[in-house]
Order: sequence, then structure tokens, then C-alpha cells
Amino acid sequence: MTASDSQLPVDAHRLPGIAPRAYQHPADKAASAALSAIPQLDRVIRKLIELGYERALRQSALGASVRLGEQQLPDVWAEHVLAYATLDIAEVPPLYMTQFPFANAAAIGAKRPIVVVNSELVRLLDPAQRRAVFAHEASHILSDHQLYGTALAILTGLATAGRLPLPLVPIRMALLEWSRAAELSCDRAAALVTRDPLAVCRTFLSLAGGAMVDRLDLDAFMKQGMEYEEEGSGLERLTRLMADLGVTHPMPVRRTHELMRWVRGGDYDRIVGGAYVRRDEPVDPRAEGGEAVGFYAERFRRAFREAGDAVGSMGDQLASWLRRDAPDDDQ
Repeated sequence: MTASDSQLPVDAHRLPGIAPRAYQHPADKAASAALSAIPQLDRVIRKLIELGYERALRQSALGASVRLGEQQLPDVWAEHVLAYATLDIAEVPPLYMTQFPFANAAAIGAKRPIVVVNSELVRLLDPAQRRAVFAHEASHILSDHQLYGTALAILTGLATAGRLPLPLVPIRMALLEWSRAAELSCDRAAALVTRDPLAVCRTFLSLAGGAMVDRLDLDAFMKQGMEYEEEGSGLERLTRLMADLGVTHPMPVRRTHELMRWVRGGDYDRIVGGAYVRRDEPVDPRAEGGEAVGFYAERFRRAFREAGDAVGSMGDQLASWLRRDAPDDDQ
């Protein structure tokens, strides 16, 4: 389906020709570069998709979900279309809603993507928050995340069923790291589409809380994000880092913190003002790679350095405690 002018909401904020790298998170750059360097990875992933797994995902959505549009929840469909108008994406993918008690949405399909939204998400979120979710998924499509994303969905399904072949375990771990990084980039796109970063943060708050969202305080949640990112002992920070490595999405409080740090840095206002990289502009691999490597190097270096400091401090305290409580040899 083409996003013709007759289909687009009148209040669409357009970012003509915007390139995904205009708002790409450094972690996404690094993880994407690392994936591209894995020998035969694309070949393995394409073979998985050729075996029919993507077709099965698509047919499941078609047969067990409701396809939204002008006749089915037209207001929700308009929120979906708005994201593609803003990001200057010509093709609007089909949107399906499926009954599921966990609030989530996903863009799936490497060749002909579709977006599937769980009914709990539609129920839980208000229109501004739903627009943030649809913009996030549209950014996945603009960034061509479907190849790796569909492969991760396939491998996760196999792992859950206990049928993941051992040679594919490292590939799944690599895709998990990439997936978490890609989410941070798409969060930025959601802020650009909605023109309201705080609406995106409220979305994270609602998804994290899951109930009584109209009575939750965003300021308190954002302070919680700062505590998660910047406070705690070295061992606590290392524990958080290890926990992050086992999930497909970054922790909601971390996503809030990362998004607002980017907004405060000025890039959000610059892009909204029209100063951003277009899709037809050449890429500078050296500049892109340097920023990404620096981000990851500092993230892991700081975590392990602070953990080491904490371990040393604990060792000193333990030695002091042993000396204090040790029996006196003269007695």
C-alpha cells in the first residue's frame, strides 16, 4: 500500500529523505558493524528465512489476528500511517492486532514486512503513546532491521521450544546484542515522529508498570532511570550490564535515560529543525565506526573498572574484619 497524500493525516510532520543513521545510536552502529563482520552470517539467516519460517509468521498473523484499516479501528490505523508519513516511507505495511495479554508490538518480515500489535498494548496505551510505538516499528522498517529481526524471532522461538541447534547459539547471542542496540535507535525515531520525547518516556513507564498508568509519576520514573544508570556500587553496575545481555530489549528505565540524554545533547532539536543526514548522502565509515567503538569501549571499561574497585574494597573490608575477629596468639 502506498502512503498517498489522501491517506496521510493532515498533521503529519515530515522529515523528507531522513536516513536512519541520522538518529542511530552508537551502540547500534557498533553492533551492526560487528554483525556484518561475522562470516557467512547473512547466508545462514537468509537460509533460515528461505526454509519458510517467515512465511509461517506471516500466515499466523493473517489467520489468527485482525487486520486493521479504514474499516477496522480506523483511528489506530491512522496512528500507524502517521509514522510512515513522517519518516518519508512510501509503503505502509499491513497492521495486525492479535489477542495477547502482554503489551508488545513487532515489525516482522524481511521482504514484505508487516506490523503486529498485541491487544494489551492497544488497551493500555493512549493515542500519543501508541503513535510512539508505531513510529518505533516504522523506524525498524526504515532501517531494514527485518532481516536480522526476523532471524532473531525464529531463533528465539526455537530456543523456547528447546530445539535451537548448538551451532546457532552464538548467532542468537550476537543478534540479541544487536537487537538491544537497535531499540535505542528506534526510540529516538519515535521521539522525532511524535515531536514529544516525554510521550515516548511515558510509553516506557506504562509498559514497565502495566497497570494504573494514569496514576504513575513520570518524573519519579525518570529519576529511577538515572539511579539505574549512574548510581550503585561497581558490582551492582556489572550485574546490571550482565542482566542487559540476556534480554531482547534494554530495560525500560535505561531506555528513558538514554533517550533523554540524547535529547538534552541537542541532536533532537537539530533534526526537528531540518539539519539531518539524507538517504542519498554518502557514509563516512571511519567517523561512524569511531563513535560506535568509543561508546562500547567506555561502557564495558567503566563497568569492569568499577566492579574491580568494588571487589578490592570488599577485600580490604574482609581482611580488616578477619584481623579484628581473629583469636589472639598470645592467649
